[in-house]
Amino acid sequence: MSGRIAADVEMRDSDIRLGADELPYVHKVGKPPKQDLLKEIKTALKETFLSDDPLKPFKDQPRKKKFVLGLQTLFPILNWSRDYTLSKFKGDLIAGCTIASLCIPQDIGYAKLANLDPQYGLYSSFVPPLIYAFMGSSRDIAIGPVAVVSLLLGTMLRNEVDPVKHKQEYLRLAFTATFFAGVTQAALGFFRLGFLIDFLSHAAIVGFMGGAAVTIALQQLKGLFGIKDFTKKTDVVSVMRSVVNSAHHGWNWQTLLIGVSFLTFLLVTKFIGKKNKKLFWLPAIAPLISVIVSTFFVFITHAERHGVQIVRHIHKGINPSSVHEIYFSGPFLAKGFKIGVVAGLIALTEAVAIGRTFASMKDYQLDGNKEMVALGSMNIIGSFTSCYVATGSFSRSAVNYMAGCNTAVSNIVMSFIVMLTLFVITPLFKYTPNAILASIIISAVLGLIDYDAVVLLWKIDKFDFVACMGAFFGVVFISVEIGLLIAVAISFAKILLQVTRPRTAVLGKIPRTSVYRNIEQYPGATRVPGVLIIRVDSAIYFSNSNYIKERILRWLRDEEETFKDQPRVEYMIVDMSPVTDIDTSGIHALEELHSSLQKRDVQLILTNPGQTVLDKLHASHFADLIGEDKIFLTVNDAILTFAPKMEQA
Repeated sequence: MSGRIAADVEMRDSDIRLGADELPYVHKVGKPPKQDLLKEIKTALKETFLSDDPLKPFKDQPRKKKFVLGLQTLFPILNWSRDYTLSKFKGDLIAGCTIASLCIPQDIGYAKLANLDPQYGLYSSFVPPLIYAFMGSSRDIAIGPVAVVSLLLGTMLRNEVDPVKHKQEYLRLAFTATFFAGVTQAALGFFRLGFLIDFLSHAAIVGFMGGAAVTIALQQLKGLFGIKDFTKKTDVVSVMRSVVNSAHHGWNWQTLLIGVSFLTFLLVTKFIGKKNKKLFWLPAIAPLISVIVSTFFVFITHAERHGVQIVRHIHKGINPSSVHEIYFSGPFLAKGFKIGVVAGLIALTEAVAIGRTFASMKDYQLDGNKEMVALGSMNIIGSFTSCYVATGSFSRSAVNYMAGCNTAVSNIVMSFIVMLTLFVITPLFKYTPNAILASIIISAVLGLIDYDAVVLLWKIDKFDFVACMGAFFGVVFISVEIGLLIAVAISFAKILLQVTRPRTAVLGKIPRTSVYRNIEQYPGATRVPGVLIIRVDSAIYFSNSNYIKERILRWLRDEEETFKDQPRVEYMIVDMSPVTDIDTSGIHALEELHSSLQKRDVQLILTNPGQTVLDKLHASHFADLIGEDKIFLTVNDAILTFAPKMEQA
């Protein structure tokens, strides 16, 4: 039989050795040493919350050194700035100027998505990037407002307060939501709960982002066509009905000409930049060029007198304080908290995904919990300085990376350029047509639709594809919130399905080896006469224990019906190699399985249970129930003991 004890322990007389002179040595599975409960709890907590061992650098350090390390942990800039050089600054300067040229026109457009005045988009690219540069651990993320979060925030805020009739209350609620978004992000990082955002599957995120991109692009048809009377709903049916109904009297051909012309220009430059990586700067500066040219054209022709809608006014100067604007009491407090939590989690998911992507490309480690604290801190401070929710932008981060950024100083450069814009240039945006902002947003969000990822999901996992499509259609045909809810629901449904319905497999022997594998994967694997070998590919918990028991018995019934002309099954071997844990319900399920098999005159045999599982089998006395001589190290050991004729196979 099989065993798990030290090799130098001699076999006792009670060990089962059928035909000892004929069979090879079979290693015994002994009772494991009793584990320290406190140590187990400590290990479990450490692996859950401190898996990266963040306190290791502080070990055996003097108090002064610990204080310095603590500051460097909170402000990573204190660490990498010691090796900062002029050559690195040149790369950061170029990258910062490049992403600034991209972010300025985008910020004005994204503020409109959030139903806020244009200056609030610029405010959100001034203060938050500065805070992140000091506290963030990513070298490549470019911080600012993003399309998806702007749309989500604007939609949820508008459901609570009308942005036109109650403009001040709407603005205050936006700052309140931003504050709680920051609190949510910082709390997740501080309490090291970042693993919670991993419950939103990649497939659901792909679908949600794609649906949001389509919704955002459809929303821009108002500015692109110059439509004044436009629906406030975001679903595709309402938007297209609004566009069609306004076709006879609501479209402005001058606006349409400006919008389509510059949208074509933006898409062409993006295509050129994608084909030729050396021309990455072309799509980066194309939005600013479009704004300058279109603004100049409208100014000299006074196209606004012919129905071309323009920005008209952007407040000059840097961020005013908004501490007194945040709702810390009253009925809007709960609403701001709810909106902030949702917006904060989506912003966090996007930023962490972007940061990890570029960190892997440059081969450096990104501390997810530090990122959360940094993002949360910048949004908390941003809510005090008239900003709305900011996060990592994929388009800007990609440009930042390709422009040759070396550190987060590129964010500082971008921030100062935005500050100069707020001080000096904002009056020049007065004649900027809304059609240009719509074109810029459409060209930006098209990159959020990841066709390749959808195709890959279909090829790899059909359930992931369904999750992706569910989130996509939920956003496009219902609303952003419902789409997000569907994405979360499908992600949890997949987890529940995998937990409650784990895979099991019948094993057979690979010819000329002592290896036993899934007969579906290896058609050449042969069954053992009189033995049914089942592998359980999951931990056995209360949520799946009954299913696993029933599934094993069903395998037995199927085996008996399929191979009626062969010797009946006398031994049921359950390979527990993949079973990482088992709970009380799992033990009860094994007891019931053992009882059912006894009634059929079939012996239950277990192979290779892990230490945790084996501990619980002995603690529950289940090992005594089936007999310690029925627990083996490998499937082959069990076969050698109970079906020795297979040794000749």
